[in-house]
Amino acid sequence: MTAVPTVRVFGGPTALIEYGGLRLLTDPTFDAPGDYPRGGGRFLTKTLPGTVDPADLGPVDAVLLSHDEHPDNLDHGGRKLLADVPRTLTTRGGAARLGGTAQGLAPWQEVELGGVTITAVPAQHGPDGCEPVTGEVIGFVLTGPGLPVVYVSGDNASLEVVERIAERFGPVDTAVLFAGGARTGIFDNALLTLDSTRAAEAARILGARRVVPVHFDSWAHFTEGREPLLAAFAAAGLADVLELA
Repeated sequence: MTAVPTVRVFGGPTALIEYGGLRLLTDPTFDAPGDYPRGGGRFLTKTLPGTVDPADLGPVDAVLLSHDEHPDNLDHGGRKLLADVPRTLTTRGGAARLGGTAQGLAPWQEVELGGVTITAVPAQHGPDGCEPVTGEVIGFVLTGPGLPVVYVSGDNASLEVVERIAERFGPVDTAVLFAGGARTGIFDNALLTLDSTRAAEAARILGARRVVPVHFDSWAHFTEGREPLLAAFAAAGLADVLELA
């Protein structure tokens, strides 16, 4: 097996994964702090800027965009970046809305890119039945000859979904888990992403050798940050797999 993939985290859900000769960027968010109106007098509030200027990223072969409908996954700066990226892999609806180089994928659909297989996998952005409200979301699994398996969860709150992915692809070498325990008051304030305890359980289900959490800082509706992640993985006996910058 080749060397462990490089994962650089830039705040929120944004990370650069170097894998099999490719440079892949997850949900790009680069804006300064501010409010994003969501209708009905509601806002999503960004509290911290990203830690990288898009101009300093270097070449990006593809964006792995879990969904386009929420600004904490694709903000104004992220949308601008998409125009300069050769390919954006996202949901079918997202590709139709974004146009350009966006390519829509259904769950379990595969794309070959530079000798790497990118498989779209299911994600559930809230409790059962949430899709009409929260929209279609996907995650991604990266595989290739002689390469370790990498899982990018996207905004997923369901451990049942994680179990289905583990059945097909486990054990996973590196899991990039969207955590943070996102809650916005909808669905009786149910989780919209994994909280820290569920992220640790997801790591166990996947048999992950390494977990790189994202999506746990920079936005007001992320309810759990660094310390809860450290505590949850320690309580699960998985402190050694957690990689926090």
